[in-house]
Amino acid sequence: VQLQASGGGLAQAGGSLTLSCTVSGRGVSNYGVGWLRQAPGKEREFVASISWNGDTTLYADSMKGRFTISRTNGRNTVLLQMNTLIPEDTAVYYCASALRSRAGSNADEYRYWGQGTLVTVSS
Repeated sequence: VQLQASGGGLAQAGGSLTLSCTVSGRGVSNYGVGWLRQAPGKEREFVASISWNGDTTLYADSMKGRFTISRTNGRNTVLLQMNTLIPEDTAVYYCASALRSRAGSNADEYRYWGQGTLVTVSS
């Protein structure tokens, strides 16, 4: 199983970015996928997750209403639309796959990880 995250970059506060995660490998389209992030000097934190068929989504409280996770391309691409960005959103964003149809907020649930993509939000 492989995950490839892309779409990071520099954005101004109040702006938007869309991250993309391409998943490949046997059975991976049947697994829940999540986005987690790690800011400099901080622990990794949960952002959002989506079930294998896209029917169930979960968001961290601070992302609700600003971020939207979706799944497309035969369930092999997971997007994270980020709006109304704030400097506190600056972090390396990772996509990860669980080994079950739904993925929660605990980083320990995720078995496979992508390489991360850097998001920097300027004030």
